Amino acid sequence: MADRPVGFGRREHMGTTPPPGTGKLNDETVARLLPERSKRGHKGTFGKLLVIAGSLDYAGAALLVCRASGRAGAGLVTLAVPESLQPLFASKVVEATTMALPEDDVEEVDPEPALAKILDNEHDALVIGPGLKPSLAGADLLRLILTQPEEGVNPPAVLDAEALRTLASVGEWWTGVTRPCVLTPHAGEFARLRAGAGHDPAEDGDLNEDDGARVRAAAAAAAEWGHVVVLKGANTVIAAPDGATAMASFENPAMATGGTGDVLAGTIGALLAQGLSTFDAARLGVYLHGNAGELVRDRLGDAGLLAGDLPDALPIVRKRLAGIAERQRSGRRLGFGARHDHGDDEGPAAPADGD
Repeated sequence: MADRPVGFGRREHMGTTPPPGTGKLNDETVARLLPERSKRGHKGTFGKLLVIAGSLDYAGAALLVCRASGRAGAGLVTLAVPESLQPLFASKVVEATTMALPEDDVEEVDPEPALAKILDNEHDALVIGPGLKPSLAGADLLRLILTQPEEGVNPPAVLDAEALRTLASVGEWWTGVTRPCVLTPHAGEFARLRAGAGHDPAEDGDLNEDDGARVRAAAAAAAEWGHVVVLKGANTVIAAPDGATAMASFENPAMATGGTGDVLAGTIGALLAQGLSTFDAARLGVYLHGNAGELVRDRLGDAGLLAGDLPDALPIVRKRLAGIAERQRSGRRLGFGARHDHGDDEGPAAPADGD
């Protein structure tokens, strides 16, 4: 190993040089994507996220999504689960609320009544899939959600885990989808999606080691499917349907542990709920998530990170990026000048009502 001076300097994320035309995410480019936080905002101002996730065997996935979305800035988070499971989840989530979905059997949703309840819930974005139980009823509910008639605004959705496995089994699933989506597959899920779309995954190349192949494959999929694709892994790739691509240069073996993808899904979902476009939410979400992993790695090392360590690091990263964004807007140089509060001359304003 090369000799390095010991100190507390910030680690530079060099990673692999992205292929030509691929934007490399860094502090300066990503800070511009941060959604505004109004000083007079309230919990409704900062987005309402509906999470359809979790099962008896994978309760943790839903809990990680909810915690990450709150830490990423969502104002209100609601977890929708089959009604027989609601008591279990209601006792586990603290900041999120729960919603019972009608069933036609134990832990099996009844698709049409469940859809009616989901549509009756006011939300700005959805996360669908983490920890869901594989079932025909669940697949039918996903189809109904994604193909709702465009009578109004259909909020965007993050599709992960079981939602992706369901899509992989449906030929040309994207032709009927009426809402913008962010798909977050790892390499294995991506290969199944490509095979389900009629492609030979082997022709995409090595999606674990070859970053050029990863960018080309993600871009091709996003263009075909018409939705943003986040191809997870070392140097995660984000691809938009219009051909834009970006890469986050994080190679962190500590992140190779169960549940970290659930945290990413919740992070991107929270940013969608705060009004970001699918491509911007995906880019910012990936960068927040990757930086959170770096913070934990700096403390614990390359092994031992748990997915539950990540959510609490998200607002720390966001705070740092917000400082960069403020300097970008004001043109001020970094320094230790006194902060000036520009409130009313008559004294400090009363704190905003949390509700």
